[in-house]
Amino acid sequence: MEKYSRFFSTIIMSIALFLSCSSDDISSNIISSNNNSTNENSTGNNTQEEPSNLAEDFKILSLGDSYTIGQSVCETCRFPEQLKSQLENNYPLSTFELQIIAQTGWTTSSLVNAINNENPQNNFDIVTLLIGVNNQYQNKPFSIYEEEFPQLVNIAIEKAKGDLNKVIVISIPDYAYTPFGNGDPSISQEINSYNNFASNYCSQNNISFINITDITRQGLINPNLVASDNLHPSELAYSMFVERILPVVVQKIQ
Repeated sequence: MEKYSRFFSTIIMSIALFLSCSSDDISSNIISSNNNSTNENSTGNNTQEEPSNLAEDFKILSLGDSYTIGQSVCETCRFPEQLKSQLENNYPLSTFELQIIAQTGWTTSSLVNAINNENPQNNFDIVTLLIGVNNQYQNKPFSIYEEEFPQLVNIAIEKAKGDLNKVIVISIPDYAYTPFGNGDPSISQEINSYNNFASNYCSQNNISFINITDITRQGLINPNLVASDNLHPSELAYSMFVERILPVVVQKIQ
């Protein structure tokens, strides 16, 4: 009996030892699985968006007047330069070449003549157009704008490889909301007439139109939006322009 008793005791101890080892393996597997899950979740949460791998050479043409050349702000403060800088940040593998045809005081007639004189190539990937304030300021007949604005849009399309989808028209700022304009409502009414014509023309012809006029109409309550000359937009105002222009440009170049 003692022999059998020792035999059964040995068997029981073996079974207990086996069960103990199996339990440890199971616990180890559970812990390992949980650790893997935690690591996967941590990796997922820390995933950073990779920089764009778009690697191309882009050419931008900006047409306009003082609002494009950036009267009373630094050269890199004007909106075309800020736009270029933002694009370079977003697409570090690409290059962006900017050409500006704009001068303070230019009307639509002045811009048509300047483009004809400079005769830029027809190979631009993006063309921006912001023109008309000097037609209003110099009391030119509105009929001139009605005739020459569409002409300038067509020129812009021609310069944009003949592709209207590469053209962006930007609304005219409202200088009534500057110390110079002194809140004159008649200025705003006339600026509205120009912008409404441009907006309707662009809508009818599937041209991108970006409204920035409302930004400039904060100029009297936020003096930081007005340049030191008390008339033109500041660097800050131009940066707000670019916030609206940039997503449209990105969509067009991708």
